[in-house]
Amino acid sequence: MSITVLTVDDSRTMREMLRLALTAAGYRVVQAEDGLHGLEVLAGETPDVIVTDINMPRMDGFSFIEEVRGDPRHRGVPILVLTTESDAEKKMRARMAGASGWIIKPFKPDQLVSAIRRVGA
Repeated sequence: MSITVLTVDDSRTMREMLRLALTAAGYRVVQAEDGLHGLEVLAGETPDVIVTDINMPRMDGFSFIEEVRGDPRHRGVPILVLTTESDAEKKMRARMAGASGWIIKPFKPDQLVSAIRRVGA
């Protein structure tokens, strides 16, 4: 059985890079364009891990994480933040919202896979 990763990022290029890196590592990938779309995808999917950007239109990563943590079906799913942000205050805000880890863009595929394995998938 393959492990499913939901990626949430408003950049088409970044979603494609994530898809390529994760499928090469054997993961099944489902994608969303922003936080609202991510919640729509979660209505029909139960990913093992979520990778989300912070700065997105319609619903940012912080709000998305809070919404996911408020849903009993997804409360325990590890959430990794993948962003260009490295500000300690934003990291703390993400952690308080329920993020499990933080990866800085640009990412190396092996770093991403390693982070996903560290959170248990």
